[in-house]
Amino acid sequence: MNKFLIIISSLFVTSTVSADQPKDWQLGFQNAASESMRDIVNFHDNLLLPIIIAISVFVLFLMIYACIRFRASANPVPSKRTHNVAVEVLWTLIPCLILIVMAVPSFKILYKQDTIPKAEVTVKAVGYQWYWGYEYPDENIIFDSYMIEDKDLKENQPRLLAVDNELVVPVDKVVKVLITANDVLHAWALPSFGVKRDAVPGRINETWFKAEKVGTYYGQCSELCGIKHAFMPITVRVVSEEEYNEWLMDAKVKFAKEVIEEDQFKRLASK
Repeated sequence: MNKFLIIISSLFVTSTVSADQPKDWQLGFQNAASESMRDIVNFHDNLLLPIIIAISVFVLFLMIYACIRFRASANPVPSKRTHNVAVEVLWTLIPCLILIVMAVPSFKILYKQDTIPKAEVTVKAVGYQWYWGYEYPDENIIFDSYMIEDKDLKENQPRLLAVDNELVVPVDKVVKVLITANDVLHAWALPSFGVKRDAVPGRINETWFKAEKVGTYYGQCSELCGIKHAFMPITVRVVSEEEYNEWLMDAKVKFAKEVIEEDQFKRLASK
């Protein structure tokens, strides 16, 4: 009985704090961890996919029908018809109607993503060749986030996705992300939250998310930015509000020390 309870509890803990990341042979989206991503998944699964399947089946039927109906053996005297007004009107109007049906809900999703609610946490993500820098403007916290090399990976750290300094945010809080770049174009993308914004030098783009589940979520730079484009992952750790406050206290000490040491190094180097 005790073993059974331990197994059940371990499964529960794993399901609540497990990392969401790409999986082998994965065909669909990552599990949604925000309302925005749920909207995207519902739009894809319940509207786009049925329309795409229906069109594909219909086009396949037309191809098979044309091959059989208009084969040379069945038509020794070929037709000299040049056009059909009714068919041309239909194949123009029907696709237009389909596009309108697809466009209306997609515009709603885009508008919702671009309308940022009142932020409870604000972070800034800066793309560099080839790593990410993060800032918490309201907390005076600044740090860089580098991918962990294969030889330094610890147990349960995914290859090409784990970083040394994770972006930490509280669960069920609106997080506004200011995104820019220091050198070339990058893109800050986090699939589980339905977030993807270009990082453009000299310009600040904005996006937001509200994580609904505690856990660690992985993304990557999604704009070809140079030879190490595939080696600048994004790791966001979502924690409870109490854990977040504790992390803030530690981060203010840890990263303030690193900033001081970096400034001292720069001064020595300049001499």
